[in-house]
Amino acid sequence: MRRDLGDGYELDDDRDRVDVDAVHAYLSEEAYWALGRPRTEVERLVREAQRVVGLYKDGAQVGFCRATTDDMSFAYLADVYVLAEHRGRGLGVELVREMVDNGPYAGRAWLLHTRDMHGLYAKLGFGVPGERVMERPRSS
Repeated sequence: MRRDLGDGYELDDDRDRVDVDAVHAYLSEEAYWALGRPRTEVERLVREAQRVVGLYKDGAQVGFCRATTDDMSFAYLADVYVLAEHRGRGLGVELVREMVDNGPYAGRAWLLHTRDMHGLYAKLGFGVPGERVMERPRSS
C-alpha cells in the first residue's frame, strides 16, 4: 500500500522502506514512552510488528506507527509519531487512520496507551481515555 497525501507526503506500509535509524532517533531521544530505547530493540519491533506504516516527505521518514495483534479480536497501536516540524497538517490523523481503518486489522478492537494526543485518537473513534489506555471498540 502506498497512499499519496499531497504536498510531497505519502504513507507506505512497506516494512523494508522504514528508516530504522530515523525511527530510533525519534523514539529514543524525543518520545516520552521510549526514551533510551536501544536501536536493536527498535529494529526488532519494526521487524516483528504485524504491520508498520511510515509517513514520508519527499522520501524521508517523518512519521511512523506500528501494530501488533492476536490476529482474532484486537490490535494494539504503538510508537505513533510525526516529527514536530510536520505537525498541524492532519498527517497524524491520516497515519493512524491508515493503520486502524484501511489495513488488514480494520474492524478489530484497537488499544493504545498514551498520556497525550487524546483529541487525535477521539477523531478516529477511540473512547474516553482512562489514565493512559484508550480503546476503540470492534466495529460490527
